[in-house]
Amino acid sequence: MAQSDQDVQAAQALRAFAFGLDVAFDRDAFDATQHQVLVRDLQAGEIVCCFRTRLFLGAQLDQSYAAQFYDLTGLSRFDGLMMELGRFCVHPDTHDPDIVRMAWAALTQFVDAQGIKLMFGCSSFAGGAIGDYADCFALLRARHLAPAPWQPGEKVQDPVRFADHAGTQPDVKMAMLRMPPLLRTYLLMGGWVSDHAVVDRHMNTLHVFTGLEIDAIPENRKRLLRGLG
Repeated sequence: MAQSDQDVQAAQALRAFAFGLDVAFDRDAFDATQHQVLVRDLQAGEIVCCFRTRLFLGAQLDQSYAAQFYDLTGLSRFDGLMMELGRFCVHPDTHDPDIVRMAWAALTQFVDAQGIKLMFGCSSFAGGAIGDYADCFALLRARHLAPAPWQPGEKVQDPVRFADHAGTQPDVKMAMLRMPPLLRTYLLMGGWVSDHAVVDRHMNTLHVFTGLEIDAIPENRKRLLRGLG
């Protein structure tokens, strides 16, 4: 957990670099209300991964980052503690898989300790070229849509509706190759997504609302995640 303003600034600097922004620091008002989590390379002394989190009960969901882009009225009736996970990124020049494993180990310990029932957030596709992700959207629509009671509604103008790709037969291999790594991990654990994506011009991404019900994670994967800690 960030312990100082310098820690928060290090996370903001990494976010700006990892997302390819034309600013030195990625800052917004949500940094003041969310916990910043950092993975540091102790040998190099550098931050190599970061993300931010905040806990919510249903009635508070309108205060989440994701609520800017998605209508979460349905999900606000979810019974249990929820955690938003946002701005997850890894330094582009690092390729050690243990970095992400360490991040997931920390997340798993926190989820268990707090009794969290659902994780959610916005999973980002790099760039705004919608056509590049037609296979991804078709696969998400065919296999991974949110349960009807929790399905996020549209809130922004010009959402990218997966139904527009209904006639596309997805190339599953290509779709999984282009799927964001964090989203791919969510899906492997039983996660689900909104039926549309949103263009985020500030972050130069497309993103989809993503949810993961903790009770739905297969037991063998839960054991693996807990073993990482």
